[in-house]
Amino acid sequence: MLIVHNHSKVIMKLTKWAVSSGLKIADLNISCHLHPFPSANLKLRSRSLCGTKSEWLAKEHSKEFSSRASYENGDHQPRKNIVGTCAKESETRASPALSGIRILDMTRVLAGPYCTMLLADLGAEVIKVERPGYGDDTRTWGPPFIGSESCYFMCVNRNKKSVTVDMKKPEGIELIKKMAAVSDVLVENYIPGKLSKQGLGYPELSKLFPRLIYCSITGYGQTGSYASRAGYDVIVSGTGGLMHITGPAGGEPCKVGVAITDLSTGLYAVSAILASLLARQTTGHGQHIDCNLLSTNVASLVNIASNYLNAGLEAQRYGTAHPSIVPYQAFETADGYFLVGAGNDTQFALLVKLLGHPELSENPRFLTNKDRVVNREELLKLLRSVFKQKPVHHWLGTFEESGIPHGPINNMEQVFSDPQVQHNGLIQRIPHPTLGEVKVVGPAVRYSATSTVPLTAPPLLGQHTDEVLTQLLGYSRSQVASLKQAKVV
Repeated sequence: MLIVHNHSKVIMKLTKWAVSSGLKIADLNISCHLHPFPSANLKLRSRSLCGTKSEWLAKEHSKEFSSRASYENGDHQPRKNIVGTCAKESETRASPALSGIRILDMTRVLAGPYCTMLLADLGAEVIKVERPGYGDDTRTWGPPFIGSESCYFMCVNRNKKSVTVDMKKPEGIELIKKMAAVSDVLVENYIPGKLSKQGLGYPELSKLFPRLIYCSITGYGQTGSYASRAGYDVIVSGTGGLMHITGPAGGEPCKVGVAITDLSTGLYAVSAILASLLARQTTGHGQHIDCNLLSTNVASLVNIASNYLNAGLEAQRYGTAHPSIVPYQAFETADGYFLVGAGNDTQFALLVKLLGHPELSENPRFLTNKDRVVNREELLKLLRSVFKQKPVHHWLGTFEESGIPHGPINNMEQVFSDPQVQHNGLIQRIPHPTLGEVKVVGPAVRYSATSTVPLTAPPLLGQHTDEVLTQLLGYSRSQVASLKQAKVV
């Protein structure tokens, strides 16, 4: 099997060669994937395609790619890692999904770094730009620290290369442009308009590099009366209504335990970037992506927003309970808390049977979910009295294999000793250049056919500056030394 990148001229040349060589087109199994990524490939199967003919096709394919315009006339430079390879028919696992994609990461803190880490987990090469001597803000967020490294920084920066650039210097701006020239995607989270003042905004870079996908992550969006505001998760979660619905019934509003709006915005940005890569395959051009915390927060209100928009129902706090399903919450037990949810009438009948009170499912006040929502407090009082009598492990055993959603409320020690968490491979140990070994939470998704990227440790500040400047941008060592002396890098 010969693997090359997808180009129509290559297909035409292959077909012409096959006919001139006396092969029937049916002898070739051509699978042409309309794929936006440089790693996308054209798979060709024929008994006679390995060897000199496959070398010819790889050469033709390489010529096709080498015709791409360079930085000076407004397009990316050709990839250095584009090759044709002759693979065995028995090979079944493909390269990582984003292999060959390069991301220029100009983000700090959480939403942006989380986005780019997920792209790196999918195989993209991520170059993280940081301030010389300081780096990402989260490098100082602690304690806790591991040695001199912040645990916070560790959580969202694996599989990246760190390059330090002083963007206040003209030479630094030029370095950013040169890295953008050989990148597929740029991700940034500056206040709208700031990068444009330095010639690094989307309007400026899109003219130089029309295939560049430019993703902006902000607090409130690129325009509007809030656009110039700095956006932090907890502030936006208040403005966007999330804190209003989070916390105990009748108590104070609470923030979610992690910065869920930041994380959700990072996820939105990942899907938008993947969609833009697909769109670029059709249009040949990149585009600007506007992701912001406020829009993410409001979009994430889902059923609560629908209740208000369509029924005029103002939201309130329910603690662990659900506004539209009863019972669906945590109950205090003899030694902790136990979560259980009955999503339909059948599950409710089974739940109360397991609790030793099957008569509750026949009570007219609790017969349907609508009845249980109306008579919430009366039912919960009865259930609380039952759950309080036994410890958590008793209820776990009672509900095991019942089909009713249930579980404990674990602390961190219990989470990472949980057998299913360990089975899912969520604790990953990675060699670190100064700390020996660090632990991170591994990727949440597995793939049946696509190979995964071996995890690398979150980088030291500027760890890869020399590598990127010399190997990617072609600077000599003396030029790099001069940039360091001038404190550009």
